[in-house]
Amino acid sequence: QVQLADSGGGLVQPGESLRLSCAASGSISSLRVIGWYRQAPGKQRELVATITTGSTTNYSDAVKGRFTIGRDTTKTAVYLQMNSLKPEDTAVYYCRADSWGDPAVVYWGQGTQVTVSS
Repeated sequence: QVQLADSGGGLVQPGESLRLSCAASGSISSLRVIGWYRQAPGKQRELVATITTGSTTNYSDAVKGRFTIGRDTTKTAVYLQMNSLKPEDTAVYYCRADSWGDPAVVYWGQGTQVTVSS
């Protein structure tokens, strides 16, 4: 079992930055990839960025060049550094982790609200 605790959301103005954190506990070695997804009101949940155990990263076109995903030095947390935030980045951001294996076991964090507004 894996538990994910995501945090770091808040209210910022356009152009400002935020850093989200996803702390993983439990069977961390069973995880193949950890990522961030977001869901805006009335929209489907969408991928933002992912990072594999081999540190390969992937970003959606909407955030490429503005957001950076990485692991902290303890390797038990994944952060999402969000720069140059736009109003359209407003959403609930969820941490997600996929295990190795087929089918993979998928774990979700509880979500953290990010609001970008002047």
